[in-house]
Amino acid sequence: MGETLKVLETRRSCRAYRPELIEEEKLQAIIKAGTYAATGMGKQSPIIIAVTNKDLRDRLSAMNARIMGQPESFDPFYGAPELLIVLADKSVPTYIYDGSLVMGNLMNAAADLGVDSCWIHRAKEEFESEEGKEILKMLGINGDYEGIGHLVLGYASASLKAAAPRKDDYVYYVR
Repeated sequence: MGETLKVLETRRSCRAYRPELIEEEKLQAIIKAGTYAATGMGKQSPIIIAVTNKDLRDRLSAMNARIMGQPESFDPFYGAPELLIVLADKSVPTYIYDGSLVMGNLMNAAADLGVDSCWIHRAKEEFESEEGKEILKMLGINGDYEGIGHLVLGYASASLKAAAPRKDDYVYYVR
């Protein structure tokens, strides 16, 4: 079996992280993989925001917790020390699909490099808020972007569960 298929079969979402940042060269390789995701007509509608700054990471975590209806002390990022945020240009008809493919590439590249990850939702709501728009403005990001997802990154603080068996009716063949 090829290495890519092994990564796809063994990648799992991580929900408990150690505090140390991942190595910069691994972070850059993961980001590069995201930029090579397929996009509708090659328009490259998504952008990636790499957050290694603890203050911004904690601010985004608190925003995400509020959207979930949790207290701001709750960490929906599971203690992961850094994250990649994928947003996509809403003027491109395929923007949601494009951003989702970027997220998939990021997750699989991370797994290939021994970095654990988890897709965290509510980026849409975060960046539709005034606070989210302020963050984008502070970062110098202009445009009509929708949050697709956060990919939290780090190293697991506990063993990850094995994959669940695949359901029997996952695939239907028409031959």
